[in-house]
Amino acid sequence: IFIYSKIYMVINMELNVKVDSRKVKKGDTFIALRGISSDGHDYIESAIKNGASKLIVEEDKNYSVEYEIVSDTRAYLINYLKENYSKYLNEMKIIGITGTNGKTTSAYLLHNALNLLGIKTAYIGTIGFYINKKIGSLNNTTPDVLDLFELLLKSYENGCKYVCMEVSSQGLSHKRVEGFLFDYVVFTNLTQDHLDYHKTMENYALAKQELFKKLKKDGVAIVNYDDKYKNYYLLKQNKNITYGFNGGDYKIENYKMNNLGTTLKYKHNNEYNISTKLIGKYNIYNLLITLVILDLIGIKQEEIKKISYELKTPSGRMETIRYNNSSIVIDYAHTPDAIEKIINTMKEVTKGNIYTVFGCTGDRDRTKRPIMLKLVTSLSRYAIVTNDDPHFEDPIQIVNDMISGVEAKNYEIILDRKQAIRKGISLLKEYDTLLILGKGHEEYMIIKDKKIPFKDSSAVEEILNENMEMVK
Repeated sequence: IFIYSKIYMVINMELNVKVDSRKVKKGDTFIALRGISSDGHDYIESAIKNGASKLIVEEDKNYSVEYEIVSDTRAYLINYLKENYSKYLNEMKIIGITGTNGKTTSAYLLHNALNLLGIKTAYIGTIGFYINKKIGSLNNTTPDVLDLFELLLKSYENGCKYVCMEVSSQGLSHKRVEGFLFDYVVFTNLTQDHLDYHKTMENYALAKQELFKKLKKDGVAIVNYDDKYKNYYLLKQNKNITYGFNGGDYKIENYKMNNLGTTLKYKHNNEYNISTKLIGKYNIYNLLITLVILDLIGIKQEEIKKISYELKTPSGRMETIRYNNSSIVIDYAHTPDAIEKIINTMKEVTKGNIYTVFGCTGDRDRTKRPIMLKLVTSLSRYAIVTNDDPHFEDPIQIVNDMISGVEAKNYEIILDRKQAIRKGISLLKEYDTLLILGKGHEEYMIIKDKKIPFKDSSAVEEILNENMEMVK
């Protein structure tokens, strides 16, 4: 009876409260939220037409159905969700991971580790909604508050004990993670990104700091000791645990890496040896977050060691396709820091040359574009500059920004991304590596207001199959 009642409450919430007029069904309450580029009050008639029986609004316009006027509809929604459903969320352990790079891989590794240990866990983030396997895609890394509550409640309904979620700076700024508190919060790193939105690195750091103010009294904050912005996240009121190579409560003593994986030694009270299939120093940071949390929740070291070797990165995160004696690596790296790290990592395990296909996203921070091209041309033998979600910006303008002030000549421009990938593959000789960066797991190219189906791994597969046919 208890289980039935719990499921009924979840379904009831999903059916009766809506902030998107298109999702309204007969009997729903429509809450008119004000956003950055849209206002829910503009869609009230649509909500009524679709069957809304009650409205929560900030404006009195004598609507044709029952309505309630409040000073802040978002605050109303958050308070409603908190009062009615936080008791269910409190029965799970919620882990929030923030940082410029590493959020997805860190959250995904932890999600997989817990599930492999028999602890049912959900993941919410850039690559979608997972409960052991993918349930569906999401529009944002951190969904808006109502969508997020629905996912958390769906996790609860499905028996999850833990939820690992990515928390973006925009998600925090837009108050998408209100109405509940976290059991663990994690900071990975902070490097240049999203300055089109935050304007300064300090604003960016402070936006992420908000997550560390949302910790339960008995919760734990886990902070990268090596990052220069760490003090923004080591708040006095929290129990803080640090990790890193240069110091910290959990400290990497040394590691050895080849193209098959990594062995590492870390110290926390005692020394522990771990073997993993993951490659790259930055992936050691990502894995260390899992090692820390598993230790904190009481998993035995023997189990941690076993699980570590079974873990894999998510699709589009250093996804490797073998081609003759060379490698084609697809990765989501789209910031200067991430690009530098993955190219240097692959240089360590590549006997031949490094070639790179990449572009810069439109309608985003323009200052990082020449920085990224300088990095790629200095670290790669050759680069192919191509499209990467131009949005409403002219692709030629994006390229012009990229090449501004860049003196290197070891690159060419091929805007058609599939043709750029084809050219990159054609350059491969024995023991070379081709890096295809920026889109990772994504399944479409955004051009203006259209999402055109495109996935890097599918393009590679098609080109390799064509090459096979030509050989035949």
